[in-house]
Amino acid sequence: MSFRRERFIPRGGPDGGNGGKGGDVILMATEGLSTLLDLRYQQRYRAANGAHGRGKDQTGKSGEELVVPVPVGTLLKDAETGEILHDLAAAGERFLVARGGRGGRGNASFATSTRQTPRFAGPGEKGQQRRLQLELKLLADVGIVGHPNVGKSTLLQRVSAARPKVADYPFTTLVPHLGMVSYGELKGLVMADIPGLIAGAHRGAGLGSRFLRHIERTRLLVHLLDISADLQGDPLRNYEEINAELGKFHPSLLAKPQVAVLNKTDLPAVRERIPQVKDAFRQKGMDLLPISALTGEGVDEMIREIGHRWERLKVAEHG
Repeated sequence: MSFRRERFIPRGGPDGGNGGKGGDVILMATEGLSTLLDLRYQQRYRAANGAHGRGKDQTGKSGEELVVPVPVGTLLKDAETGEILHDLAAAGERFLVARGGRGGRGNASFATSTRQTPRFAGPGEKGQQRRLQLELKLLADVGIVGHPNVGKSTLLQRVSAARPKVADYPFTTLVPHLGMVSYGELKGLVMADIPGLIAGAHRGAGLGSRFLRHIERTRLLVHLLDISADLQGDPLRNYEEINAELGKFHPSLLAKPQVAVLNKTDLPAVRERIPQVKDAFRQKGMDLLPISALTGEGVDEMIREIGHRWERLKVAEHG
């Protein structure tokens, strides 16, 4: 609230300006970020207030917006209702999650012909407050799935520049890794190494369902199998066990095209069983590709098959 006070101008009248608008809070998908870890340490974000209005009809400065960077692929949900608000699926995409409040009105805006000296001003509005739940789903074209220790990380190392941890014990991979595949005409395909799945994964067993959600975004699955630890085992049963977990987590995962791959064929005992295992899969109407992720044997053929499947997917999507 302000009145004009100048020499030789008596009764200058009201000249209080309006207050500035409060800043907005915006989430922005940012390349180079791979986790939501930063938001675990800082869980409250508040944009700046708008500045007060001043005399001479000066409107206060609006508060600066607060832009919170998050990884590409972040899903925003309302923490109270569980409603999905937005999917930040492209780099640079922004979403306004909390709008700043409107600034209050100065007394100059209340002046009328019958109320020439208003001695009051209007209050500003509070900005929005919102509790969000953020979930990260990797953006990969191809996902490598299978039991623990079947060679998923080794395969990703073979076909891309990614360097996930590789060791001879289960659950070596604790987080998904992404790699860019470029073989021949197949360029720019993003492949993800999904941590090992076991029976009951959809309920949280092993590394649990927190990694199954990353497969939802993939359009093609490479199902990696290994019989080296149990030469008398049934790889078809292992294949069906993993698929059962995918279906229990979300039925749509079973609709994704799969390339079945038998790994570790550099081992003589595994190589001997290739015809038998391929025949078992053929009887179920599926082809099985034998490879060695360690030596690279058969990997080029696998990439070509992935490329053919990928082209068919694109043709189907575009009619």
